Amino acid sequence: MPKKPHIIIFNPDQWRGDVMGHLGNPAAVTPNLDQIIEHDAVSFRYAFCQNPVCTPSRCSFMTGWYPHVRGHRTMFHMLQPDEPVLLKLLKDSGYFVWWGGKNDLVPRQNGFADYCDVKYEAPGELRPNLHRADEWRGDPAGDNYYSFYAGRLDTAPGDVYYDNDWAMVDGAVDLIRSAPDDQPLCIYLPLSYPHPPYGVEDPWYSCIDRAALPQRIPAPDWEKKPSLVAGIYERQRLQGWSEARFTELRATYYGMCARVDAQFGKLVAALNERGIYDESAIFFFSDHGDFTGDYGLVEKTQNTFEDCLTRVPLIVKPPAEAQIQPGIRDQLVELIDFTATAYEWAGIKPGYDHFGRSLTGLIAGAEHDGRDAVFCEGGRRYGEEQAMEKDSPSFYDPSGLYWPRVQLQGSEAGEHSKAAMCRTRDFKYVRRLYETDELYDLRRDPGEERNRIDDPAYAAVLAELRERTLTWYQETCDVVPYKTDVR
Repeated sequence: MPKKPHIIIFNPDQWRGDVMGHLGNPAAVTPNLDQIIEHDAVSFRYAFCQNPVCTPSRCSFMTGWYPHVRGHRTMFHMLQPDEPVLLKLLKDSGYFVWWGGKNDLVPRQNGFADYCDVKYEAPGELRPNLHRADEWRGDPAGDNYYSFYAGRLDTAPGDVYYDNDWAMVDGAVDLIRSAPDDQPLCIYLPLSYPHPPYGVEDPWYSCIDRAALPQRIPAPDWEKKPSLVAGIYERQRLQGWSEARFTELRATYYGMCARVDAQFGKLVAALNERGIYDESAIFFFSDHGDFTGDYGLVEKTQNTFEDCLTRVPLIVKPPAEAQIQPGIRDQLVELIDFTATAYEWAGIKPGYDHFGRSLTGLIAGAEHDGRDAVFCEGGRRYGEEQAMEKDSPSFYDPSGLYWPRVQLQGSEAGEHSKAAMCRTRDFKYVRRLYETDELYDLRRDPGEERNRIDDPAYAAVLAELRERTLTWYQETCDVVPYKTDVR
């Protein structure tokens, strides 16, 4: 039996797919990610998540299921003991699974013993998370209160803002240095950055060239957009922000990404120093993206599918024996394809049906292994109270940082409408259960500013994408267990 590769899952939170230097963004400072794809890895330019918020996306990419398969559409419905989880299957097949970072995957009340050998906790005192240390918000009546903008974090010269992310990366490095040689490792690093609040220390705060930032997508005609984003726009109160202020917010977010890139470089260096880099399969990807000022919005939504939210970075370095043509791929792929690829390289037959497709062919240079369309979904039905996220403090309390979005999710006026995206290379269609559908010509309108749903010139395109969406739902609406019952 061939030796199993080590599997490294480096999983930052809320990183937009366009903030990488090697993909042509002149303001992105990502030297470690840029370097690895020159010789050892593949970066997928058009990788998409299956839900635009944390928990549903993680439940999806750790199973290979779309959120609708088992109803994982909220932040408070996680993977149950009877559901498959990649980490558990790796552990059961002989991997030493080390998990360092946030959860948003399995119910905390059930514990983590089934999913990992170590659920790492920081050994010492940490700098406070900006969700708690929120003096940066200012006056509750002011225009920074819901902006998520904190800016530069104070540190002594040469020091880092030593928070949980730094502690997790250091813990992973310590594991790499001390782990035994006779067992394959799975290191799962679900970090918090660059999830807002937008705040970062130097040198990363100052390393971003503000003048190089791409043009921001302006606020659209809200009559043509879903009412959830229109409502959030009104409540976040950023309408009076100058472009200079948005520039600082965006540069801070880019600096947060640069910090994560440096942490990734630190982990790769440890793998090289230990001599196990070549035999490691490395996956770098985010769970979803972030508005970061586009459309005059910050943070994210639960049922809209703009590319800044649904397109994510996905970089894969295969183990040494796998075939690879390093560089950038332009085929459409989904985060559930990570699951299928990890199963293949680990030699695991998962024992259940999933919908991921292995990326090994694309990594080896195949030209036709991509998808014809990618899908993302979210929202709820009328009366589906368990999907309103009433468990969030922000649902009731206007002082909650997420109040502009979460409180609207309890409305029965259609804002939280169940919705699904079907995106091809050229077009994006969004089917909405209670509100107007959306159709965008991405060739002419990459910022998704002009909804063409009622334009007769696009009738044929609309019919084709509606049919493709129906086919997707029918193909993936459920899974039948492999084990049959006695009648």
